[in-house]
Amino acid sequence: MTVCPTAIPGRPFGRVLTAMVTPFDEDGNLDLTLAQELATYLVDSVGNDGLVVNGTTGESPTTSDREKEQLLRAVVEAVGDRATVVAGAGTNNTEHSLELARTAEKAGAHGLLVVTPYYSRPPQEGLFQHFWAVADATELPVMLYDIPPRSVVPIQVDTLKRLAEHPQIKAVKDSKHDLLSGSEVLASTDLAYYSGEDPLNLPWLSVGAVGFVSVIGHVVGDRLRQMLDAYEAGDVAGARDVHNGLLPVYRSMNFVGGVIFSKTALRLCGYETGQPRLPLPAATEEQVRLITSDLWDAGLVLVNPDAAQR
Repeated sequence: MTVCPTAIPGRPFGRVLTAMVTPFDEDGNLDLTLAQELATYLVDSVGNDGLVVNGTTGESPTTSDREKEQLLRAVVEAVGDRATVVAGAGTNNTEHSLELARTAEKAGAHGLLVVTPYYSRPPQEGLFQHFWAVADATELPVMLYDIPPRSVVPIQVDTLKRLAEHPQIKAVKDSKHDLLSGSEVLASTDLAYYSGEDPLNLPWLSVGAVGFVSVIGHVVGDRLRQMLDAYEAGDVAGARDVHNGLLPVYRSMNFVGGVIFSKTALRLCGYETGQPRLPLPAATEEQVRLITSDLWDAGLVLVNPDAAQR
């Protein structure tokens, strides 16, 4: 099985990962040069020890399979020697997911993020067979992505327990907002839990999560690492102080949405990654002003404040 570069005991994918945006040029085409620059920035300057490529924040619904492969290869080339690169490979079509998983393995990914199949609303047995088939398709470790706000159907506790028996299924990215069910899984399996909802990062640590798959990690990955370090050192008050300091960032992200927030925040911090692809629109002037104000309130230094006037 592939070993992730930043894996440590109990943390198969590392500690702080950002679900990376996909950079586009002015014409809306994939920009691989920007992608490599962004990946390097996120790992070497912001403190992430892993990146998720081709996930929701990477606009996977609107990028082609060819673009996904090109982007993954570029990111692995840029940071794959020192950061864990996880490829989003989940769709609502099991055969398509198998193809994406195999392509990701050939492209050098260290692991797979596999989302709950959306729109079809499969029963739990369908979820089980889908995830099991994808995990069987490669030698890569798998992180399940449980996000019923987007996929409608949650992965139930009993299903997660069954899936934990697969040797390649190692972790869960939880965006279900259910600490009780997560606690049950943590107490009865070896699955590692990663918070997939930034405002709940600190609460998830309290029940046993081992890290984050973040959106705000684009601009505050270093603070997320600080919060995690403080909590694990027993400094709960210090971790809470970091969490409280990030409240303005959580607020903007929740109000605007992950992709639009991330691309706007990066622009304000000096990293242009282009506009989202429809059906996601560019940020409105009001949204840009809100994000600018909240980033300032959180103490970030904005090197491109003129973006607020665009």
